Amino acid sequence: MNSTAAATPPSSAPFGAPEIDVTAFIDRQPVARFQALIVGLCFLIVAIDGFDTASIGFIGPAIQTEWKLGPTDLRWVFFAGLAGLMAGAILFGPLGDKLGRKRMLLASVFTFGLMSLLSAFSPTFGWLVFLRFLTGLGLGCAMPNAITLTSEYCPHRIRSLLVTTMFCGFTCGSALGGFAAAALLKFYGWHSVLLVGGLLPMAVGLALIGLLPESVRYMVRARWNDARIAATLARIAPRENLAGRHFVLSDLGHGGQRHILHRLFAPDLRRGTTLLWATFFMSLLVIYLLQSWMPTLFKTSGMSMSASAIVAGVFQIGGTLGAITLGWLMDRFNPSRVLAVAYVLAGVFIAAVGQLTANPWLAAIAVFWAGVCVSGTQVGANALSAAFYPTECRATGVSLSNGVGRCGSMLGALAGGSMLSMGLSMPMLFTLVGVPCLIAAVTVYAFGLSQRERVAPRLVEILEH
Repeated sequence: MNSTAAATPPSSAPFGAPEIDVTAFIDRQPVARFQALIVGLCFLIVAIDGFDTASIGFIGPAIQTEWKLGPTDLRWVFFAGLAGLMAGAILFGPLGDKLGRKRMLLASVFTFGLMSLLSAFSPTFGWLVFLRFLTGLGLGCAMPNAITLTSEYCPHRIRSLLVTTMFCGFTCGSALGGFAAAALLKFYGWHSVLLVGGLLPMAVGLALIGLLPESVRYMVRARWNDARIAATLARIAPRENLAGRHFVLSDLGHGGQRHILHRLFAPDLRRGTTLLWATFFMSLLVIYLLQSWMPTLFKTSGMSMSASAIVAGVFQIGGTLGAITLGWLMDRFNPSRVLAVAYVLAGVFIAAVGQLTANPWLAAIAVFWAGVCVSGTQVGANALSAAFYPTECRATGVSLSNGVGRCGSMLGALAGGSMLSMGLSMPMLFTLVGVPCLIAAVTVYAFGLSQRERVAPRLVEILEH
């Protein structure tokens, strides 16, 4: 399917044509194979995103050894990748609202695949830092548009579960990065891990060209031809009579033609946007500090290089289980309270890791539960942001939340090296890492309270009329 509205004539509904609200239409349908295909394809996108993002942390000790780097030099390659992620999310992620979710996903997948391939042949550490920045640009654009595309095809009643299930691709890919690194490093060196991380997205990108559809909600907002929209919706509900219908959206918000970025700070979204950004900042600070530095920290505490990679990989396995569990809970209970409790538990388990580094088995158990809580909760926060923003600014809202979060991730990448150079004990270091989780618990809980205040006046108005 063509991914841009420009290639499709504007919608011209015949006068008096019956209207169908696409949002309500999707919400009342059972989940079809077509929607499962979309979830699966976006799962693959974020899986290779997770593999590429995490791989540099797992191969960090090998890079440090080969190029005889100092104990804190690795922070620059981590920082460069995360800076690229931030720039990609902020600069290119929002283009999904203007050019379409599919087009931006394809551009991002091929970009980070090519840059990862080039990274594998870096002649110097400086070149590796530069190419990891370019890789990050593609990675930063992929995730928010995959979240947006998936959420826009999911019925409201199970949206959190399906979005978090899709996002498990990231934690699965990250875990695969750890186990692949443990296997490949031993026989082929760190270059092979980046080589695999480049070939996978290229192969997946070719499949996406023909299989991945454009968001049907984007198609309506961009005024694609009604016949094209009807053909897409027929793949969700083939028995529905959609011929001659005109398609509209009920969740376009009240921003009119205002600039999309301004829409995020309209009165109805301002407080929620601010609290979401604070939550993403703290959450991703912790996740990327752990993801980037855990293998090095464990190696410093006496573990072997392969054991360090495996124990660190358990973090992502826990994140996968946590994402599915929290998504299920978010569809049944107050989602902000679910995430707040999980963030508190994340702080507790991260602090426990520092007490157990001398025993790899016990450390792995604590790392697993830390992953369940903090990595799984970040997946839930992405689902929360996709549900919070209306269609016309959803990709922008999700992208900028991730972009602000990447600022936290860059701080985490630098902080890990700084804490190592300070000579902090492992218990003290991991306890400090857990503190931002407690701050995230407060901000996401406050987000839930702000939404209750936002909805209450609307309910009163509905009851009065």
